[in-house]
Amino acid sequence: MVCNALAQISGICNISAMVNRMRSTRSHTGNRRSHHGLFTVRFSKCQTCQALHQSHRICMNCGSYNGRKVIDLAAKVAKKAKKIATEKK
Repeated sequence: MVCNALAQISGICNISAMVNRMRSTRSHTGNRRSHHGLFTVRFSKCQTCQALHQSHRICMNCGSYNGRKVIDLAAKVAKKAKKIATEKK
């Protein structure tokens, strides 16, 4: 590195490659990334119809949650079919 006289007097010429002062260690980086992993979806059996559904969600087969009927899926399907039929007209 070629420096002029003024740079040598002020001490600017002594700068070498930059070093990261607050570098994260490998363990700190790993600890931060420990929550980035993917997880598998947990399945449970429905108490009413024995079909598999995601934990803490309603069963999309029968519309029940925790043994109680929450959604009437037959009515929901009929409503959707009626809506599609009216849109075609």
